[in-house]
Amino acid sequence: MVGHHYTSTFLETAVVSMNAGCNLELSYGLMDNVFMQIPQALAMGNITLQTLRDRVRPLFYTRMRLGEFDPPAMNPYNALDLSVVQSPQHRNLSLEAAVKSFVLLKNVAGTLPLRAQDLPGKRLAVLGPFADNPRLLFGDYAPVPEPLYIYTPRQGLETLPANVSFAAGCRDPRCQQYSRDEVTSAAGAADVVVVCLGTGTDLETEGKDREDLSLPGHQLELLQDAVQ
Repeated sequence: MVGHHYTSTFLETAVVSMNAGCNLELSYGLMDNVFMQIPQALAMGNITLQTLRDRVRPLFYTRMRLGEFDPPAMNPYNALDLSVVQSPQHRNLSLEAAVKSFVLLKNVAGTLPLRAQDLPGKRLAVLGPFADNPRLLFGDYAPVPEPLYIYTPRQGLETLPANVSFAAGCRDPRCQQYSRDEVTSAAGAADVVVVCLGTGTDLETEGKDREDLSLPGHQLELLQDAVQ
């Protein structure tokens, strides 16, 4: 609320929030967060003890339902070890979820899916700043990925029986410096062209919004050159 200028101090924010019904703070990670001011607000009479109890009760009720206060032996998750993390079953489930989440907007002349039996001898070009940059593939609030299990579009396509070439065109999503010759050379020599464009967390995250939906920098030019 301070950032939105609704209040001017953390103390005032704590009072307004508590009295409005808020009982949980997504903190800034500071030593002195907003809800650290609750004892002072209580001592000053800005909030009542009954209000504080009303806010705390559902939090602890939820924590008890989740088993946070149960003996460790009663928690089924304690039986899991690191062998479960990134297990083949979980990776396969992630792959299935990724495949089923694709949205195909247009499929001219049945171009997709690319069939392995049709690819031997074919030339594929993978273009764009997102084609082979693992850092750009994860969005805001994503976990720290294990590099062993990351496949960029280039790496994935290189598993197919085809001759795959790559040209980024620009180094990052801002695409301020663009190499047209690199893109047109790779695209012109290919039978199939895959263009990987977007924004990524460099350009939009929580608290960092774009003013429009245009492709940043020279990315649209990159796409047009690849199509041409």
